[in-house]
Amino acid sequence: MGYKVAVVGATGNVGREMLTILSEREFPIDELAAVASSRSQGTEIEIGDTGKMLKVQNIDHFDFSGWDMALFAAGSGPTKEYAPKAAAAGCVVIDNSSLYRMDPDVPLIVPEVNPDAIEGYKARNIIANPNCSTAQMVVALKPLHDAAKIKRVVVSTYQSVSGAGKGGMDELFEQSRAIFVGDPKENQVFTKQIAFNVIPHIDVFLDDGSTKEEWKMVVETKKILDPKIKLTATCVRVPVFVGHSEAINIEFENEISAKQAQEILREAPGIMLVDKREDEGYTTPVECVGDSATYISRVREDPTVDNGLIIWCVSDNLRKGAALNAVQIAELLGRKHLQKG
Repeated sequence: MGYKVAVVGATGNVGREMLTILSEREFPIDELAAVASSRSQGTEIEIGDTGKMLKVQNIDHFDFSGWDMALFAAGSGPTKEYAPKAAAAGCVVIDNSSLYRMDPDVPLIVPEVNPDAIEGYKARNIIANPNCSTAQMVVALKPLHDAAKIKRVVVSTYQSVSGAGKGGMDELFEQSRAIFVGDPKENQVFTKQIAFNVIPHIDVFLDDGSTKEEWKMVVETKKILDPKIKLTATCVRVPVFVGHSEAINIEFENEISAKQAQEILREAPGIMLVDKREDEGYTTPVECVGDSATYISRVREDPTVDNGLIIWCVSDNLRKGAALNAVQIAELLGRKHLQKG
């Protein structure tokens, strides 16, 4: 006996990836619905590469009664309107937007990091998926925190344009083409030219000079991993289609060597350690696309502080940063609570 699962926002990048991953991981499903706005009603969408097609249903008319789970990849606006309706109908919402992440009554879950926190879903019937840049980072930090207790983190991100949706990917492509052929280039999604450039600005600016993306990494890490960890972030958009990268500087309370960290990370769930001190002995975003692992490279000691390490962290943001994490939450929810599959 399987689950009745709805994917809301099924026609977007993350929604399509959710359908693919549900198929790849053979999630036990009795019935699957692709749900989107009225603009997409009636169109057909493929479930991964299976050749099986689903007709998209209009969210305005979709009845969540009798459905076990709804994976939302629709953005904060539609989520605010429809997630409470789904939850009230008895359908557990796993939401990829930022809307509920810091709600004290909604658990914020990365299954490799804080699986026990999923117990809190019963308060609202909603579970939040973290920000893409936070998700991969806390997967890397968790086993190191358990070993030596993290005091402080300084992270610089190199985030792909797919984090801004299909429009961001289209803008990088169109600007790159325009530059090569000498056509005028326009900025619509990003505040400055993204092709052959980097932009130290993701989301809106806050009063203290940080951006909301940087704020998210701070508060989400505290909620997921440990409220005592001090963290500062600089989030940068780079001209890469898929795959977020992070340079993470970590200061620990207790002594830990680079070799010890490598051994810990090699055995940690969800992590692939690729760390040879030679040409090509590390992972880049191009190599992580389509993979479920969070890749760690360039593990080394920081001699400027006591008990300091530096690591390089790369992951497919559409997967671990969004769709895969949501499906892993669904699997965890099934195992621990719904127990139908």
